[in-house]
Amino acid sequence: MPSPYRAIFAAPGTARFSVAGFFGRMPLSMMGIGIVTMISQVTGRYGLAGALSATLAASAAVLGPLVSRLVDRHGQRRVLRPVTLVSLVAAAGLLLCVQQQAPDWTLFVFTAVIGCVPSVGAMTRARWAEIYRGDERRLHTAYSWESIVDEVCFIFGPILSIGLSTTWFPEAGPLFAGVFLTVGVFWLTAQRATEPVPHPHRGGKGGSALRSPGLQVLALAFVATGAIFGSIDVVTVAFAEEQGHKAAASLVLAVYALGSGLAGAVFGLLHLKSEPSRRWLLGICAMAVSMIPLLLAGNLPLLAVALFVAGLSIAPTMVTTMALVEAHVPRTKLTEGMTWTGTGLAIGVALGSSAAGWVVDASGAEAGYVVPVVSGAVAVAVGVLGHRRLRRPAPNREGQREHDDSSGDSGVGQQQDDGQPVA
Repeated sequence: MPSPYRAIFAAPGTARFSVAGFFGRMPLSMMGIGIVTMISQVTGRYGLAGALSATLAASAAVLGPLVSRLVDRHGQRRVLRPVTLVSLVAAAGLLLCVQQQAPDWTLFVFTAVIGCVPSVGAMTRARWAEIYRGDERRLHTAYSWESIVDEVCFIFGPILSIGLSTTWFPEAGPLFAGVFLTVGVFWLTAQRATEPVPHPHRGGKGGSALRSPGLQVLALAFVATGAIFGSIDVVTVAFAEEQGHKAAASLVLAVYALGSGLAGAVFGLLHLKSEPSRRWLLGICAMAVSMIPLLLAGNLPLLAVALFVAGLSIAPTMVTTMALVEAHVPRTKLTEGMTWTGTGLAIGVALGSSAAGWVVDASGAEAGYVVPVVSGAVAVAVGVLGHRRLRRPAPNREGQREHDDSSGDSGVGQQQDDGQPVA
């Protein structure tokens, strides 16, 4: 492992919570596609399958920030375990209803409740932020590592979920997503030494983290970014089907995630001194420009190359986004702030996939790549218009930091002069 990555794991407990976070994040890429595969196999109704997937995304977008706000106030262990149990019970109810051919409305009810599943990626990033608070270089590397973990999940999660449901039994994909969630969350929350200190009183002041102007820009830009991701998934499957190789769609999309993962790994090795808001805007612009070649790909090999190149801008932009969230949101609301970016992505994925499906039905798969191109242009517009907000220092953030430090916070959040966390 390159030395910058080895260095971030020198802090006690970091390797354990990172592995636990990997397991806990697998359902993010497994549950939605698992539900689509399960419903389409059992009922043959792709419309119902897509509607349930959209319900899950919308539910997670609404409930995710609320769960994270509770985590900021009361701690990861006290909140994540009960909400995970609720999500697991709902998933079990969905599988039972599918098996028993229950009315459609029951499927929607249980799917909506599954959406209270916690944002495990935000939980692990909050732990890194607590450990390496004030050490921008190591925090940059840690966020890069988390981006790599995200991409690994998105490479293997859908393949595993679809494979289990098609070769074993239809409910296998969502079932194993629940198993991963259980292992990840309960293992993560058992690690108390690296858990961020909750703020039960101060966490409630000032309302939602979304009141931060900088976070508003990031979340809105991520709606457009999510539309890129959602539309590319749908259009690529349709394009592969038109080419007579529908099964190859998963491999092409894996190449897309691979490009992002490799870029994230390299990005984490760099020691960048430029302004984060400028890097973020450049990343958004690069992501938008990289969508244009998709319109020109006439076959699957060229499409795979174009998607690999497009993926190179994703992870660095995501890493910089998390650094900006950490800079613009008070520590007492950091987990909620990070979750809002995921909420923006979830909303965008639902919008992008719906728009792409409409365009594909109306004009064919190749025309469908207009949707990610337009979505990229919208993301750039949001970034350009909101760039000044990202450059401004977050109001009261320094005062919050001084207040926290003077209150005598102790534990993993404190650091010695050499930047290493105090055991």
